Amino acid sequence: MDPRLALVALAHGALLGVGGWLIVIDVRTHRLPNRIVLPTLAALIALVVIDAVVTGESGAMVRALLGMLVLGGFYALLRLISRSGMGGGDVKLAAVIGLVLAWHGWSELVVGAASAFVLGSLYALALVLLRRADGTTRIAFGPWMIAGAVFGVFIG
Repeated sequence: MDPRLALVALAHGALLGVGGWLIVIDVRTHRLPNRIVLPTLAALIALVVIDAVVTGESGAMVRALLGMLVLGGFYALLRLISRSGMGGGDVKLAAVIGLVLAWHGWSELVVGAASAFVLGSLYALALVLLRRADGTTRIAFGPWMIAGAVFGVFIG
């Protein structure tokens, strides 16, 4: 088996499990725990570095690390603008998602990042139209970030 294919399969399999776990936690508690997100980020950084060493090409690694900084930085900026809107866990999860999506490519990063906001907005709009939410209702955004990331990998 191709070593890079094995790394990608390992990363995505683990991410599906962690992502499902984070979705459940965020929906129930509106939290994305550091004890899950930060080790995931560290493991992914290690996998990206191993990928670069195994393949002898550093382009995907550099792109992944830049994607981590770009998407994590964007979410950090959103958190600075409105602390009540975006949580610290969302910022850390954005770094994870930025790393993974940019590892695939820039278009995957753009599609995945934008999809999170589109999906989350459509969900919020549906809740408002059904009179199950108003402008003060808190909505967990982590599930939409994860769904957007999956969308980005498959569509981007």
